[in-house]
Amino acid sequence: MRAYLIDEIDPADMGKITGYLRKAAISSSMEKVYWLQIPDDLLSETQVAHTHCQPHVFAVELGGDWVKLEFFSRSLKGMRCSCQGYCTEPQTGYIIRFAHDMLRDLGIRT
Repeated sequence: MRAYLIDEIDPADMGKITGYLRKAAISSSMEKVYWLQIPDDLLSETQVAHTHCQPHVFAVELGGDWVKLEFFSRSLKGMRCSCQGYCTEPQTGYIIRFAHDMLRDLGIRT
């Protein structure tokens, strides 16, 4: 899996990140995994056409001292569809900016 990993995060800061994601993201059925919606203007042509598969999201997973953001766009409606796959370049840029903005907003230094 292609992903963006930020590690060596202080445990107190991990609590801040968890709180932030509880407000900003969709909780998953898996503990410490959150879904963040990809903005509509960044969806691929196929994703735009697949309105029945929306929203398209990417996963954020939390560990003891790390955050992993996956560069994979998926649907919460099903597992097998051509609209799911590795993120486009604009989607990848959005995920990286989201991570940096989150850390900045929370005052977390890494």
